[in-house]
Amino acid sequence: MNYTELINSRPEVLVEFFATWCPHCQRMMPVVEQVKELVGDRVSIVQLDIDQNQDAASEADVQSIPSFILYKDGKEVWRQSGEMEGDYLLSKLS
Repeated sequence: MNYTELINSRPEVLVEFFATWCPHCQRMMPVVEQVKELVGDRVSIVQLDIDQNQDAASEADVQSIPSFILYKDGKEVWRQSGEMEGDYLLSKLS
């Protein structure tokens, strides 16, 4: 599945670009897992390692990590990089 298909696969898709070597990304992992549990099937949350998904990162114009991009019906509606509270991230999905 290419990036365009991915962001159009569900009505609401949150993509996180991360790297295994990034300490900020590591700190966000449990936060993202918790948010995934809370939203269930309502929102598709996809985590992409930039080292294994360079084309997707380039297509999304990712400049820093972790980067979170929310798509609604395939259109970008929100983007933010860096660490954030789970409640804040969750508020963007409701």
